[in-house]
Amino acid sequence: MVARDFKTSVLPLSRKLLRFATHFLKDEEQARDVVQDVFLKLWQKRDTLGEIENIEAFTMRMTRNRCLDVLRANKVVAIDEETDRKLKAQTVDVHSKVELSETAGQIRNLILKLPDLQRTIMQLRDIEQLSYDEIAEVTNLQINAIRVNLSRARKKVRDEFLKLRENEDRRSKTITATLF
Repeated sequence: MVARDFKTSVLPLSRKLLRFATHFLKDEEQARDVVQDVFLKLWQKRDTLGEIENIEAFTMRMTRNRCLDVLRANKVVAIDEETDRKLKAQTVDVHSKVELSETAGQIRNLILKLPDLQRTIMQLRDIEQLSYDEIAEVTNLQINAIRVNLSRARKKVRDEFLKLRENEDRRSKTITATLF
């Protein structure tokens, strides 16, 4: 989904989502934060939004879930320090897993865009964990050529990944500024 499609199909839902979140949370400031979080997540996943049949229902569900998260976070529960530490560690772990999953998907896509030879060598070395000698047998290349191609592939993936991250940071700042 391109920015134009996002603006026409997702952004018009902001008032409805804000009303829903405000009703749910009984606090307009928290509701604004929730809607902003939802739009940020939607923007980050804009490439897969085209697969969703009912974007309005999807955004409402995301808003409801985020509101529930906020309510749970504000709920005061007396727990001992050890349980609190474990819960915080689990929460961080879940967020880390989600981020790692998204990052792995982005890297997979970048690897798919590499030239065939570099992609094959990277697949064999980094994913299938073959030695340079084994890769040489499979590809009929000299070890030095394998090292050069692998180095170039890794550099290309790293550079493109860093560009993606910079673009995401810029877009999220732009969306935040546009929304509120």
